[in-house]
Amino acid sequence: MKKITFIGTGYVGLVSGTGISDFGHKVTCVDIAKDKIHDLNNGKLPIYEPGLHELVKKNMEAGRLNFTTDMKKAIQDADVIFIAVGTPMGEDGKSNLKYVESVAMTIGKYLRTYTVICTKSTVPVGTGSWIEGIIRSSNKQNTPFDYISNPEFLREGSAVKDFLWPDRVVIGASSQTAFDIMKEVYGPLYINKRSIVHTSVVTAEMIKYSSNAFLALKISYINEVANLCEALGADVHMVSKIMGQDGRISPKFLHPGPGYGGSCFPKDTEAFVDISKENGLRMLTVEAAIKTNKKQKIRMVDKMKKLMAGNFNNKIITVLGLAFKPNTDDIRESASIDMIKALQDGGGDVRAFDPAANDAMREVFPNISYFNSWEEACQNADGVAIMTEWNEFRGISINRLKSILRNPIVLDTRNILSVKKLKENNFSFDNVGHLIER
Repeated sequence: MKKITFIGTGYVGLVSGTGISDFGHKVTCVDIAKDKIHDLNNGKLPIYEPGLHELVKKNMEAGRLNFTTDMKKAIQDADVIFIAVGTPMGEDGKSNLKYVESVAMTIGKYLRTYTVICTKSTVPVGTGSWIEGIIRSSNKQNTPFDYISNPEFLREGSAVKDFLWPDRVVIGASSQTAFDIMKEVYGPLYINKRSIVHTSVVTAEMIKYSSNAFLALKISYINEVANLCEALGADVHMVSKIMGQDGRISPKFLHPGPGYGGSCFPKDTEAFVDISKENGLRMLTVEAAIKTNKKQKIRMVDKMKKLMAGNFNNKIITVLGLAFKPNTDDIRESASIDMIKALQDGGGDVRAFDPAANDAMREVFPNISYFNSWEEACQNADGVAIMTEWNEFRGISINRLKSILRNPIVLDTRNILSVKKLKENNFSFDNVGHLIER
């Protein structure tokens, strides 16, 4: 059993720290936000993630997981320290590393015995040597340590599963000792023959960015295919389905929609492009994906405007789904933000409902009306835009929807409603990719 400290109790730190405690290690999650630590110690989580609350409770009760604001003790007691703070995108498109820098200085200040220091946060390729240098310069005792990169590959909405049953674990380490310690940390996965890969630090950093950028490329690509399907009268559902049956392509991330969002893809693609330019290169495909994604969000607004006879003025319009994807309350870069802003700018009266993200969106748009069910939100509305594919939206009764709307108008940006039933009920509707009856 190892004593492990996670610095940062955001999405990555909380899921990863809890997951490692479930492997049998003693894990301390530390954060400078006193209110957040107080809530965690009282069973209140700062994020919505299926299965996480139960896993936190289980490991806290077992004595393997605890939360604190005592940074010094958490650092000095640890065999392994994970840096898991945010790296938000700055206005210049670069990753803002001020939190990483602050943590690295703090680690250097308090480090007293040999420790493996691991970056879990997503940082630009080549950042590892910079972090290592900050720790060394901040440590007056010249305490030995090894630095590694251990990128996360968690999908919001299925992060617990992704952590406990990963496709691969990447360990970027120049030291065999550090790699062996990390194999022990991930021991249950190693025993179960999950892929644990040993690379250099910079290669591990590159793997993370390359993976996210490629997935963003797939999403932007299928969205452009969907738009062409609309122009030609083809069915993108069949196109993507048959494409995905090719083993070289796979069906994952071939679902057209309103454009990708969240905490990773927008930030990481921009950073990848920026890193390339700094090294005298251009990531033209990634640049195109970013541009396509922005246009796709605008395209959804244009579709809604067309359905509403060219304007939103004095019309009640309901937005169903605020999170960027289902099973999360994360609204960062959500296409719903663009839609709501456009509706408001056009004079529309916006109503909204999301099973998990109402409170988060209220911080961005405090002056729109939020409801506790899709039926309440749609009552007497002039039109509906479905922006997130929550399961409860998949189960919407078309008959019931028509009965409560003032006007039977629907934009289905996630292609989850039956086209056949929409036609039978005389809806004015649109989707993404000319989806035919199914």
